[in-house]
Amino acid sequence: MTFKNVRFLLGLAALPATLGLQAQVTSGGYNWRDSAVIPASRAAQQNEFMNNQYDFPAKPRSMWEVGVKVGEFHINGDVSPVPNFGFGAHVRKSLGYTLSLRAEYSHGVGKGLNWKNSQNYRYNTAWVNTGYIPNRVDNSGNLLPGRDLVYYNYKSNVNDLALQAIFSLNNILFHKANNKTNAYLLAGAGVTWYKTNVNALNGSTRYNFNNITSNPVFADRSDIRRALRDLMDDSYETPAESHGKTKSQLFGDFTARAHASVGFGISYKISPRVNISLEERITFIQDDLIDGQRWAAQVVGSPVFTPQNDTYNHLSAGINFNIGKQGKRVEPLYWINPLNFPYSELTSPKRMKIPKPVLDDTDGDGITDQFDREPNTPKGCPVDTHGVSRDTDGDGVPDCKDKQLITPSECQPVNADGIGKCPDPKCCSDRPPVVDVCANIGGPSILFKMNSVAVSRDAELALTFLAGSLRNSPSCKIVVTGYGEPSKSGQQLSWDRVNQIIRFLVERQAINENRFIFRHGQPGGDVNTVDIRVATKDEAGPNTVPAPHPNLRRSN
Repeated sequence: MTFKNVRFLLGLAALPATLGLQAQVTSGGYNWRDSAVIPASRAAQQNEFMNNQYDFPAKPRSMWEVGVKVGEFHINGDVSPVPNFGFGAHVRKSLGYTLSLRAEYSHGVGKGLNWKNSQNYRYNTAWVNTGYIPNRVDNSGNLLPGRDLVYYNYKSNVNDLALQAIFSLNNILFHKANNKTNAYLLAGAGVTWYKTNVNALNGSTRYNFNNITSNPVFADRSDIRRALRDLMDDSYETPAESHGKTKSQLFGDFTARAHASVGFGISYKISPRVNISLEERITFIQDDLIDGQRWAAQVVGSPVFTPQNDTYNHLSAGINFNIGKQGKRVEPLYWINPLNFPYSELTSPKRMKIPKPVLDDTDGDGITDQFDREPNTPKGCPVDTHGVSRDTDGDGVPDCKDKQLITPSECQPVNADGIGKCPDPKCCSDRPPVVDVCANIGGPSILFKMNSVAVSRDAELALTFLAGSLRNSPSCKIVVTGYGEPSKSGQQLSWDRVNQIIRFLVERQAINENRFIFRHGQPGGDVNTVDIRVATKDEAGPNTVPAPHPNLRRSN
């Protein structure tokens, strides 16, 4: 391939690359959930993948590509090439996201014309057999100058059939979904058959090339080639030197040779079905006679020559079509970025099973360690939203340990049980001690019917009388004690009865709730009886207790 061809190819390749390199295919690949594009042979893998039993989705069924191309064709050999035309057609199938196979037929017409004349053509049958007299050597080894100068030329019809591996270079992308351009390399092998002729005669008359060489007007190569075109017709009537006819009837009188080829190209997607391409392919063949000339210049006096095998180039522009039923096949895989699926799962998971977050709560108070300001709260202590043990009266003893939930500020500091010592009023220190009126309050026992929590009429009268005594003795507390069996239902029944009595005194008799000590489920008593008594001087306890088994609560 000449330097000019390289520059031409790079210039044309830059155009679609500039237009499409930054563009993305809006489809972003294909829907990996769509089982319609999965062939039956890979359906089992797809089912395992969809059921999270296999990590990889099955490879989808993809379209075939067919295409045609046309472009410049020339042969690199012993005769200066004249650019001419060539065309081809192919079928391509992707095997994966980077590798595909292509079967291609190409035809090219190669021409060549030297601007320098030659005399050492005595082994070239095309010139010798048509009557041209070259340099020769006599029996003594002396050089005998030739009478006729010639200008090597040829016209060769070249056909080839090849199978090529194509490697896509830029469809695996990390920063966008898909390109509209696809750059690739190719390598392949196949068979070439060709037939070459030489333009040696004008009708049946030899050309007089000596006049061109001796004419001083023809000063440079362009003048010489112009004169040659004026002199010669376009008949190419004389068979060039060749290896003879092949034995295979497939190629007729063409010469057939195996070949290898390499190349590179770039495609630009117009739509999911159509793309255009620009490609350069170089073909290597074990033959030195495609251009009809076995050597560049025979060394005079020696029958030995060193052949140099010819090659040919095909620079082409083509249009390609993806064929296959839409909805049953995806685009050829070399247009799809295989990273689309994992990236889509990272940004918007549809298949990944994400476990629920487990947040540590070391002390088990219901507040996670990240937000817990008291990471070692004793078990069973109620806490606030920051995980700190509740301290209703602010005496420094948490409610779960405080035997005096409401300690007035003037009675603080308190002891370890949260009980304060209130100072005697200054105004009354000289007065005689107050008689304990709580001792005069009698606590009734309230009897309930079997499995009932309803307060009877008689019990209401007794509780009303008790409420009057409590109003007259506002400093007295009473203990409400219920008994129960160790079973869940027994414990809950005892709680319901104690709660029913306290609710009656608080809500219907307007007794302050802080004057009660709530005890339920105590052993040793009648399970259908709730005892009420006056609390001793230092006796303390909660005035409300959560229901032990809320789902077993009984209504009045």
